[in-house]
Amino acid sequence: MSKWYQGSGNNSDVVMFSKIRLARNLADSPFPSKMSDEIRKNVTKKLYAAIKSSALANEFDMVNLEPLSDAQAMSYAEKQLISREFLRNKEKASFMLSKDEDVSIMLCEEDHIRISAFSSGQSLEEAYKKADELDDVFIKTLNIAFSDKLGFLTASPVNLGTGLKASLALHLPALASSNAVYRLTAMVGKLGLSLREMFKNGAGDIYILSNQVSLGISEKSAIDNINAICDQIVKQERKAREQLKENIDFEDKIYRTMGILKSARKLDFDEFLNTLSLARLGSSLKYLDIDYKTIGNMLYELQNATLTASSGAELNEQLCSKLRAQLVRERLE
Repeated sequence: MSKWYQGSGNNSDVVMFSKIRLARNLADSPFPSKMSDEIRKNVTKKLYAAIKSSALANEFDMVNLEPLSDAQAMSYAEKQLISREFLRNKEKASFMLSKDEDVSIMLCEEDHIRISAFSSGQSLEEAYKKADELDDVFIKTLNIAFSDKLGFLTASPVNLGTGLKASLALHLPALASSNAVYRLTAMVGKLGLSLREMFKNGAGDIYILSNQVSLGISEKSAIDNINAICDQIVKQERKAREQLKENIDFEDKIYRTMGILKSARKLDFDEFLNTLSLARLGSSLKYLDIDYKTIGNMLYELQNATLTASSGAELNEQLCSKLRAQLVRERLE
């Protein structure tokens, strides 16, 4: 079964994946930041029981982070299945994960329930359907905190209302090369959205487009709004890519990039992200014969913690760079 980062979908040349996050809380328990260890354990058991007594029982496993190595735990964060903040209390943290890893439920992070659902390409509706199915289980089984005036009550006022955050991961190498991303960031900010780098310093040219408003707006309206803005960004990125194709230096750069990926003996993480970004761009423009599944696999399986966890050894930065380069060469043979 393909994972969400291995597939392709609507506008996959630009939109890598869609994510829906829903925040919910129990009306009869304090927010996680105010919980004692005993209350946290009881709430976790109650939330776990709600899923295990539902029709979705066989689709989810409980993952307890405490016995895992730091690399194993961080690997889940690298794949965006949990937040990095969740790892700060690793000895108390647990979450539920679907068999195909397209849905995760953090238990007692900032909120009691944090549902995250993923799908490939620009398909927020599909991701929302997955999240909503779980949401219905919790709402029907538990006393969820809700106000007729404010909607779902959350630990942070930013999430009041629907408690929904819709996000799209956009691959914008052409717009980034002309610094147009900065103008886009300012523009979408005025429309109640945010556009931020997925990786530090913009490595990989992947940006996350998200809604900022969840109060006074329906889930459908929030999703429709972000989709409409995304459609405009997709058009701009494609236009910028066509302009790049007219430059022989750009074409040369794409092919040289594949030379690096196929022959490098060391790839530090930033260089890996940047070369993989150009390879993905080359694929979308039909220069290179490499599919999105291969690129997605490398992006999510060759980050430092995931590499370390899968190797079963303690790897420092240099050893990660050597192993990463070796695995990239093998996958591109």
